Amino acid sequence: MEPPSSSSHVQAQDVTYGESPVFAESFPSSAFEEAPEVLVEDRRWRSYVAAPEKLVWRALAACTDYGRQPGSVVLSTDRVVKRLNGEHRGKYRPTNVLTFEPPPGIPGGDIILALETVVREAQKAGRPVSHHLAHLIVHGSLHLAGYDHHHAGEAREMEMLESRLLSRLGVPNPWKPRS
Repeated sequence: MEPPSSSSHVQAQDVTYGESPVFAESFPSSAFEEAPEVLVEDRRWRSYVAAPEKLVWRALAACTDYGRQPGSVVLSTDRVVKRLNGEHRGKYRPTNVLTFEPPPGIPGGDIILALETVVREAQKAGRPVSHHLAHLIVHGSLHLAGYDHHHAGEAREMEMLESRLLSRLGVPNPWKPRS
């Protein structure tokens, strides 16, 4: 599990606060009290993913039975994620997604994604960036719910659940090799 975070960790520049016109349709009425905040820190996300806020909300909606709703999802950059990864995990390199659990008794948590790494991984796998982003949102939501992948059995369980949840979004299984 990741260390707790606070909103002060992310220095927001050029942040867009998303509105979701389809939020009520995307989430079952009992699923979440209020929508997670989606922060688009770098507008380049929009050149790779049309309506990234909507994609984030749809991916989280697919997880309502298994995952946990974050308080925020931040679409950030490698530079920011590298700094956070170093400060909180001692790994001074960017990674595709970081999840931060909230302090005990506080709902939510944070999911933070690194643009350049997400794009590079999607291109290397020959998949649309939107599919990879949806996968990483599902992955982060499952981490917040306590799922992990440190051991082979845990990893297989998490991968199978991710592929099942992504199928709800029409996203192909990311663990199946492309033909």
